[in-house]
Amino acid sequence: MELLEFLHETQSEVRSQIGERLSIPGESYPHAESVFADVVMQHMAEIGMTFESAALCHYTARVGNAHLRLSGYAISDDADQMDLFVSLYEGVDEITPISDTETKTAAEQCLRFLVRCVQGRLASTMDESNDAYPLALTIQESYQKLDQIRLYVLTDRKARTKNFQAREIQGKTVKLEVMDIERLHRHWSEGKPRDEIVVNFEEICGNALPCVYVPGDMADYDYALTVMPGEALRFVYDKYGERLLEANVRSFLSVTSKINRGIHDTLRNAPERFMAYNNGIVLIVDELRLGRAPDGAPGILWLKGMQIVNGGQTTASLYFTKRRYPEVNLGAVKVPAKIIVLKAQDSGDEEQLITDISKYANSQNAVPQSDLSANKPFHVELEKLSRSTYCPDGVSRWFYERTAGSYRVMLDREGATPARLQQLRDSIPNARKITKTDLAKYLNAWDEEPHVVSLGAQKNFEKFMDKLSSRNGQEDAELPDVPTYKRMIARAILFKTAHSLIRPSFPAFQANITNYMVSLVAHCLGARLDLDRIWLQQGLSPQLQRQIQAWAVEVNAVLHRTAGGRMISEWAKKPECWDAVVKAHYSAPLSNIPELH
Repeated sequence: MELLEFLHETQSEVRSQIGERLSIPGESYPHAESVFADVVMQHMAEIGMTFESAALCHYTARVGNAHLRLSGYAISDDADQMDLFVSLYEGVDEITPISDTETKTAAEQCLRFLVRCVQGRLASTMDESNDAYPLALTIQESYQKLDQIRLYVLTDRKARTKNFQAREIQGKTVKLEVMDIERLHRHWSEGKPRDEIVVNFEEICGNALPCVYVPGDMADYDYALTVMPGEALRFVYDKYGERLLEANVRSFLSVTSKINRGIHDTLRNAPERFMAYNNGIVLIVDELRLGRAPDGAPGILWLKGMQIVNGGQTTASLYFTKRRYPEVNLGAVKVPAKIIVLKAQDSGDEEQLITDISKYANSQNAVPQSDLSANKPFHVELEKLSRSTYCPDGVSRWFYERTAGSYRVMLDREGATPARLQQLRDSIPNARKITKTDLAKYLNAWDEEPHVVSLGAQKNFEKFMDKLSSRNGQEDAELPDVPTYKRMIARAILFKTAHSLIRPSFPAFQANITNYMVSLVAHCLGARLDLDRIWLQQGLSPQLQRQIQAWAVEVNAVLHRTAGGRMISEWAKKPECWDAVVKAHYSAPLSNIPELH
């Protein structure tokens, strides 16, 4: 898909969402900038460029001559990293440039919001009913605990500069980046955000890295061994952050984990022994360019598409330990590195190879079950069912994306002509794609565990798989059949419809409200709700939709009333939150809901 076509698709999606929201009775005209921000933030969360907690939070204010702006935010599970977003949306249908002055001005306006929060000058003057109030209070109270702060300008135009010079705010470095339509297209169309990552060791280290290089004449990869300077690895992580870890089976667990504590202590007390104590890192790359090291031996000049599939803990620990203890001597640190140069022609084969490398390379910490379960019989069977089970119209299907990117691979492989590609998009639209973590979210919410769903996609998925296995009493979950699959899809329809109704009606915490709303429906109506009817209709009746909207208002009120000044997104992770929500009083359900029996 060319950039212009992608722009048109993106604008169509934004306008379609605006149209959906306007069709809701009593709904005010939504901010187009907020809708665009929501689309981009959710995509960035899906590909790992921001956190799963990404949420809209529209705020504008003028304080004296200063203009403050915010469109959204995301906070890591450990509350030690934060992203802020500000949206610049024009609704253009042609590739249109945006000046650095405009993007930088937007970044400065968002920075002013951050500064005033840190100084305590915003929360103290803000009405507590303002949706930005909990965030302002959180920043004020927790800013010194943050290890990373990033600010993204989101725009549907084409920016010349994608990164601005980082700023120092109250002793913390704030990175400034632009996610424009060109960069967004690159991620969306290629599905490989690592393509942007180019590491030139001649620039970083002053020379090529000495290596042992083994061409894989009979394999779908080449192989290299090297030793990476600790300072170089710290520099690369500082520049690219979590994007280096997108293919990793785990993200940084914080310095309090047993393994990271050992890394931290070695760096501080015996940096010269780091290589002796540490297992090193494993990288995958799309390209590797060889040159000559200072001694004339083969050396690595640069790597393109670098991803750390094992050693994310080591890499992040280097960065954060140096941040916290500037006296640490990374010049004495050497890190062994194994490099796999991918050569697979098929993207599906490549994804499987990356999964397998991640699986077998990781041994330092226990690998989360959720990251390695794509080949579990339960998911393989669901994938088969999704390929063979048609909707009641006999034409369309749902798509279960067992492995990352398989939906796009299917379109590329089977959409040989424009007409065939359009036919596929019509019969299996993106809206009917369900990932493994999506399914876990839908089913755990139905099982009245909204606090578990609110923990985030990966933690929720792990608990979902543990629960399935324990029900069956075996390592693998019981395999689903066609009726079970249809009822799963019915729950997916219920959740997705609830989210589409809730999202435009509330300016913040829509995901948490949806999780709790679906659990409340299951609690109050689940025994009477005809899931088979929802499958046959492939949608919810207007009466059930009205019931969801009515209860959503009441659920939102309960969440805010019981949070006690805490961020709703944090309060929603507590079992006590569900206890409070389920015990609250709600209006009686409508008497004419056709899905009830």
